[in-house]
Parts: sequence; structure tokens; C-alpha cells
Amino acid sequence: MAMTKKPVTGMKDILPAEMQVRDYVIHEIQETYKSFGFSHIETPCMENMGNLSSKQGGENEKLIFKVLKRGEKLHIPEAKEEADVVDCGMRYDLTVPLSRYFANHSAELPSPFKALQMGNVWRADRPQRGRFRQFMQCDIDILGDATCLAEIELMSATTTLLGKLGFSGFTVCFNDRRVLKAMAACSGFEKKDYDQVFIILDKMDKIGMDGVSSELLESGFAKEAVENYMALFAAVSEAGGSLSCLEEKLSGFIDSEVLPSMKTIIESVKAAASCEFFLVFDPTLVRGMSYYTGSIFEIKMEGFGGSVAGGGRYDEMIGKFTGMNTPACGFSIGFERIITILMEQGFSVPGERKKKAYLLEKNMPAEEMVKVLAEAGKEREAGVQVLVANMNKNKKFQKEQLSKEGYGEFVECYREK
Repeated sequence: MAMTKKPVTGMKDILPAEMQVRDYVIHEIQETYKSFGFSHIETPCMENMGNLSSKQGGENEKLIFKVLKRGEKLHIPEAKEEADVVDCGMRYDLTVPLSRYFANHSAELPSPFKALQMGNVWRADRPQRGRFRQFMQCDIDILGDATCLAEIELMSATTTLLGKLGFSGFTVCFNDRRVLKAMAACSGFEKKDYDQVFIILDKMDKIGMDGVSSELLESGFAKEAVENYMALFAAVSEAGGSLSCLEEKLSGFIDSEVLPSMKTIIESVKAAASCEFFLVFDPTLVRGMSYYTGSIFEIKMEGFGGSVAGGGRYDEMIGKFTGMNTPACGFSIGFERIITILMEQGFSVPGERKKKAYLLEKNMPAEEMVKVLAEAGKEREAGVQVLVANMNKNKKFQKEQLSKEGYGEFVECYREK
């Protein structure tokens, strides 16, 4: 039986042209984030199942690739439940592993700790444009800083990076889970119903305000509460997205420092902007992860459905490991989505080294081949990327393929007559 040449569903092979773009983007990510004081770290690709299924990952916990126990620990015939055969799983994001990492090494790390983490994650998801079952994530997190400086730094670093990659005119949507809860409480919803209300609210960009209102009513919520809720969103819209219109309405339902802090974040990030983008307060932004406790944010680009980056504050997750809560806030770039957009735009790596190919005639004598290799060595020392390869029978096709990989100069080498 012939072996299957296609990769597993939801995973992909990466050809050289895309790999060049990926390498460039990775380099820009590392250099940009390091310039903001983030330290590059790494965590294992597998985590203990207890950590992965701790109710912190929302819907992602349903998508875990679970790993069987190994060797003598695996007793399938005697297994009565999943825990008897499974003890770990592939990480579905980088936030849970980072929280474990910090809990394990906090005594060895500075405070606050600014972490940069890049690596593959795995989700048993339905593949679609820009979404795979194995994909790279890129996270920056600030642990140990409870002030709004953490949000300001995360947003500034991420927008700076996107600007360096040639993006502009994108929108950073900003909200706070405490605002979400205060708006729900002020409208008359009970605390036990918040999650269901927010799930429906999260559909706003797809079904609109009327659709959200109808679905809330169909779910059995009181008409007065729904009308009060919709009136709050209408008020923010009429005020041009200003937070000020909520100050009086939410008084008594939210801590007094939340809205002023949000204003400081918005004003500071705009003032420090290094490229053109929009930063807007979006009271409909929910983000599905249950671990968010405060600020939440997403970046959207015109022409691309869904967000290309997102994150927020998760002040209680590290406490699940240590018993003591630690302020934490992070921003994750949708690396694969960024690469998808760049490839579709025909992105070319700027400042790429000159590429030159020497194509050798078949059966080239050793003494003549050595001369070519010596010449190639000199050019490499001068900064040129040089390929030395045997000349194919179909020389034209060979050059076409090499041109796709960026080779712009070809030298055909024949035996001396």
C-alpha cells in the first residue's frame, strides 16, 4: 500500500517562498518586541491534562489533542475512564503554559516580567482560511504589573510591529470585562446570566443590534432589561464611542478607577503611535476566554474576517498554580493570519540578500568545479547568497523554479573545450 503524500488534515507543508516570509516576520517580531524589553522564553509543546482542562481555556478545552500514556503506564484493556489512558495533551495556546512557567520560576525572574513566547500550538478545530490544526502563535505578556502601563506597552509594541510589517489603517478594538459586567448589571440582568448574555452579545458584528435584542428576548430575558441594555449601546454609539457617556450610567456598578484608566490607555497609545491605526472603545467586544478579568482587545483588518490579534488581562490564572493571584496581561498576534495576508498580497522580503545561482554542466571535471566553488565562496563572503547546483536537462524550468525562490542571476558553467 502506497504511503500518503498529503499532510494530515488541518496541517500544511510550507514551501520555500512562504518560509522566507515567515523567517522575516519572526525576525521582525523578535527584534521589535525585544526593543520594548520583552525576554524570549520557551515552554514545552505538551502540558499536564489537569492544567489544560482547568476551565481556563474556554471552548479550546474541547479541542485538545490528547496524548496517551507511554510504555508500562498504558493499560488500555483495564481502562475505565479517560484519565486511565491519558495524562497530557498538546498545548492549545501559550497562555496556560506561560502561567505554569511563571509559577514555577517566579523566584528566578524579574518583576514585572515581560515575556515573548513563540511556538506551535494544536487545536482539533475545523480548518479554514488562515486557521489550521497546527499553527504558530506569538504572545507577549507582562506579569506582575497591575497598572495600565502593561496595556499601554502591549498595544504600543504590537501596533509598532504591524507598522514595521507594512500594515496601516487597522483598528484596535478595546473594552474591559468589568465594563461588560457593569453594563449587564445596570440593565437589570442577574449575575448568573452574564455568560449567556455575553455569548449573544458576541454575535453583534454578525446579526446587529436588532438581532442581539431579539435573541436575548427569545432566550427568556426580561424585556425591560433588554431594552435598557440596548439603550446603553445606542448611547455609546451616539457619543462617537466615548467612554464619558457611561460614567454616570454605570456609577455604583463599577469601580471608580476603571473608566479613567481606560481613557489613559487610549490617550497614551494614540500619543505614542508609530504608524496609522484606529483605537476605539468597543462595548460589544467580549472575547471568549473565561480567564479574562479586565482589559480585552482585538485588532481587525479590512478585508479579513475575524481578528488578527487579541488579548487581555488575566489576573487570576497564575493564582490557580500558586494560590496567590498575580497581575497578568497579554497580547497574541495571529501569526498564521498575518502570513496569509502577506502571501495573498504578494509580499516581498525587503532588503533581501542578492541571490545568485551557478548551474554546472553534467560531468563537470573536478578541477573546473573547484574553480566555480572558489568563486562562489568569495561571493558568499561578500554577502551574496549563492547556490551551486547541477544543470537540469530542462534548464528553462529549473531557472523558473529558482526565480520563484528569489534567484535573480544565473551563471551557466560548461566544461572547457
